[in-house]
Amino acid sequence: MTTMVKLRNVGKSFTLHVQGSVNIPVFENLDLEVAAGECVALLGPSGAGKSSLMRMIYANYTCPAGEILVRHGDNWVDMAAGDAHLILDVRRQTLGYVSQFLRVIPRVSTLNVVMEPLLTTGVSEADANVQAQAILQRLNIPRRLWSLSPMTFSGGEQQRVNLARGFVQQRPIMLLDEPTASLDPENRRVVLDLINEARANGAAIIGIFHDADARRQLSSREFDTTQFTQVAA
Repeated sequence: MTTMVKLRNVGKSFTLHVQGSVNIPVFENLDLEVAAGECVALLGPSGAGKSSLMRMIYANYTCPAGEILVRHGDNWVDMAAGDAHLILDVRRQTLGYVSQFLRVIPRVSTLNVVMEPLLTTGVSEADANVQAQAILQRLNIPRRLWSLSPMTFSGGEQQRVNLARGFVQQRPIMLLDEPTASLDPENRRVVLDLINEARANGAAIIGIFHDADARRQLSSREFDTTQFTQVAA
């Protein structure tokens, strides 16, 4: 299988400058490889660095030690050291991230929120509209809500818009942070199907699934971040 993500000797800690520069260690010497078609579930209790690791792979958090290599086309990009324009191109074309929270520009309609990832990659507005409508219908977002900003929606509806935005475009690598949280059983099933379909199409997936049943259905293997957790001096 083609390796899509390689983490080598990754380390991370946080310095709390407003609290006397206290250093909070997260992990060190972390190694992980993920291949196309795999779904790796990150394990560990709250505070073990799972979400921090996802944000580092997406380059929202800095990576002070090690390499975070992502296969972007025929090349490897180090997300820990890449140029900002290259990082943005990786996000547009290769690396999708569905977080627990929907962050969008206020007053932008739900349909336009979901279309936006396609438009940035050159898909025509007409085709983007068709694809966005299809994923919104699949995730049971009523048509009467499509013209409204998702910021007015319930938590479960916002999560489904977030998932629609994440899955409207097929990307080779997906990062999923609690994708089934806040969902009723019917929509949970739809999301599990979307993730399994992405994996069957060759996506490399790294996810946090506190739902043990979802984790069993989705993951090809598990990765315990606590084995790399630093011990504070």
